[in-house]
Amino acid sequence: MAATQSVVDSILSTTDDSKFKTIQVDSAELIELDEGNLLAVNENKVDTKEFRKRTEEILLSSTRDATQCLFNSLWQLPVEQVEGAYVVKLPEPKTWLPREKPVPKKKPLTKWQEYAKSKGILNKKKSRMVWDELSQEYKPRWGYKRANDDTQEWAIEVPDNADPMEDQFAKRKNAKKERVAKNELQRLRNIARSQKSKVPGVGLTPTEKPSKDQLSKALAVAHKSTASIGKFTDRLPKEKPSRFTGKKRKFEPSIGNLKSEKEKQLNLIETNAKKLPKIDMAKATNRALRQEEQTASREKQSRKTPKKAKGKKALGLGKKASGGRTGGGNKKTRGKRKR
Repeated sequence: MAATQSVVDSILSTTDDSKFKTIQVDSAELIELDEGNLLAVNENKVDTKEFRKRTEEILLSSTRDATQCLFNSLWQLPVEQVEGAYVVKLPEPKTWLPREKPVPKKKPLTKWQEYAKSKGILNKKKSRMVWDELSQEYKPRWGYKRANDDTQEWAIEVPDNADPMEDQFAKRKNAKKERVAKNELQRLRNIARSQKSKVPGVGLTPTEKPSKDQLSKALAVAHKSTASIGKFTDRLPKEKPSRFTGKKRKFEPSIGNLKSEKEKQLNLIETNAKKLPKIDMAKATNRALRQEEQTASREKQSRKTPKKAKGKKALGLGKKASGGRTGGGNKKTRGKRKR
């Protein structure tokens, strides 16, 4: 800070003070400041006549005063250094700004993040490129053409405690599928935890130490996973019936009590009657009165408008429409009329 202040003092000493205005503002108490939103509102009253004459000058001066007050207050806030730069710590905003959508909620921590936070484990960022000993060049840590890719090996050493006839390539492939499925299940669990819902049961989920209920549930699911839904599945000698068989549907007899049947039908009619839309009498009355007023106004307008003259002139019939003849009828009748 001392070095920064010395640089500022040297710059101010070499500049001409007449070119710059003072940082003091006369009517600073009338300027409302909101440092959290970097907002300054100048509430000084302005004469209307004077504002019309010098609009641009008054706007520039009031804006300059508000900005100067905002910077004066920002310099009084606590300053902290972040990555070699000085940053001002802004307070909470005072002015509520409307927005179209609500503020997004913070995402809940995953199970691993909660465990790492409780144990104090820090997430160390690893470099994407690593050295590959086989090709003697840098390659990506994961993904396509990654470094130290064990899937490209043409031979795998069989461990001492493993079956010599076991296919190690298939074992590795199955282990990878299990890891992918476990990660997907954990991802779904995190989503369910964030939405405060339970993951649907799918038999025995992969757990380190399954409980007795989980094992019995998995056994019940395995019994019913046959084509006969467990009807012909062999049972153990001392196997007890499972508690996870589900609920059975109950069918009532076709000939029963008439009184209970009557009550059920009446309840069904009442529930259907409640679903019917209710008539709003006030709304229907207002609509009928509005229609009557509209018809009355139309009749009144039709009375005021004059009736159109009827005849050939009103219909647009003249010499052209009658073929150039002014009289009607044939030649014989016209001659008799002239006589």
